[in-house]
Amino acid sequence: MDFLPRIAIFASGSGSNAQRIIEYFSEKNILEIAGIYCNNPSAYVLERAKNLNVPARLFNKEQFYHSSDILEDLRSKKVDWVVLAGFLWLIPSNILQAYPDHIINLHPALLPKFGGKGMFGSKVHESVIRAGEPESGITIHYVNEKYDEGEVIFQARCPITESDTSETLASKIHALEYEYLPKVIENLVSGVREK
Repeated sequence: MDFLPRIAIFASGSGSNAQRIIEYFSEKNILEIAGIYCNNPSAYVLERAKNLNVPARLFNKEQFYHSSDILEDLRSKKVDWVVLAGFLWLIPSNILQAYPDHIINLHPALLPKFGGKGMFGSKVHESVIRAGEPESGITIHYVNEKYDEGEVIFQARCPITESDTSETLASKIHALEYEYLPKVIENLVSGVREK
């Protein structure tokens, strides 16, 4: 039997993108979901994991930053790729070094604008609208030691109209995320790079 790449999904909140990834790949025999990793005990993503029969691992700052606990867990599950889907902490150097160019993040704006610490969710959309941008979109990028500064892999765009609010912009962005994140993951694990 062919060896299937294994991915771990890190999420801090609702987990709608995590669910989309899991459902997308349940139809295809090209990778396995090793588990969901979460740093927030009240995150709805943990409920989604349970409903989808995907193992979930909850961890705290001590385990993440001051031990090799999470890295050892990823290795024990033979994880090949790490996907950050609404995960709000910086990745520690031991995990970055173990997975060079194999950790990706989804950001709900067109980087390099509107990135950095604290720029997530509605804060991003409010900032984009306040700045009078004609468009927004998503950026999928490799992860490094700084927030939202890794090399860009893929971007998709959507127009912003005068009537858009952070809520209506958020739904446009979610549509792009659900459409493109699984496809980019599929290309990466298959060794195809978006241009």
